[in-house]
Amino acid sequence: MKDEPLVLGIESTAHTFGVGVATPSRVLASADYSYQPKSGGIHPREAAEHHSRVAGRALAEALREAGVSVEDVDAVAVALGPGMGPCLRVGATLARYLAVRYAKPLVPVNHAVAHVEIARFTTGFEDPLVVYIAGGNTIITTFVEGRYRVFGETLDIPLGNCLDTFAREVGLGFPGTPKVEELAAKGSKLLELPYVVKGQDLQFSGLLTKALRLVREGERLEDVCYSLVETAYSMLVEVAERALALTGKREVTLTGGVARSRLLCEKLEKMAELHGAVFKPVEPRFAGDNGAMIAYTGALAYASGVTIRVEDSRIRPMWRLDQVDVPWRAGGFRKP
Repeated sequence: MKDEPLVLGIESTAHTFGVGVATPSRVLASADYSYQPKSGGIHPREAAEHHSRVAGRALAEALREAGVSVEDVDAVAVALGPGMGPCLRVGATLARYLAVRYAKPLVPVNHAVAHVEIARFTTGFEDPLVVYIAGGNTIITTFVEGRYRVFGETLDIPLGNCLDTFAREVGLGFPGTPKVEELAAKGSKLLELPYVVKGQDLQFSGLLTKALRLVREGERLEDVCYSLVETAYSMLVEVAERALALTGKREVTLTGGVARSRLLCEKLEKMAELHGAVFKPVEPRFAGDNGAMIAYTGALAYASGVTIRVEDSRIRPMWRLDQVDVPWRAGGFRKP
């Protein structure tokens, strides 16, 4: 629709640098480049250097895929947080430059909110309970009175980080979740691991420590992987089920990088069915970090009049999604 704003979005919160182009009803492009550490987890400075190297390529590719130029877009959106400071600065610097150079409004986007919105977009859900699981986040959320409210979250490390760290420590490499699940499918013995649910919140650090100890003590890696994912996913489904019963939602979605997990999807689908709800995960190509989700959420925000002055566009590494007003959910679409 020609009356809809066309927005360019930039993602650089962690290991991925992405540029997307979207309107409030369409995703036109997403060019995404991920940093792969030589060893260990993500090194923020190395990731930032990677982002600086690929930024121009990603921008050119996204514009080419969308068939537009920077002059054609109505605004530039950027993920200002949450994320790693050095990585966030790369995306923010490019976004500020484009906004000033081409006289375009700058739109601030919360990375977590963007994961929620791209899930709503690809599933077609109007008002779902959202299970957001990634390397850096574990959150159960849904929309209530103008914001996404947190109905459960990790108290220590995220689920994705737990699985990635375990995989790295036992030599499975990165990304860890699919490799741990692959071995878990060959396991048969359910070992006792800490199951820590505190009200609506979860803790995974003790689970990780015990799983690594069992490997060192000689337990079959396949059985430890099986026990790890069964325990961790059961904890998550319990918290999600309690939130679903409390909120009475009729839609459940899973978003974030771990949304590619078929096993977790199966567990959440069964839970949703028990409560008469429909489950559908985010489209796999938009599960991990990507430029499209920033562009799409930026288009929703810009259409609702959300912008920020360049001089106020500081990065916010600890920016929580429940601190963000969501005016596009409160009212209908309107041109800025």
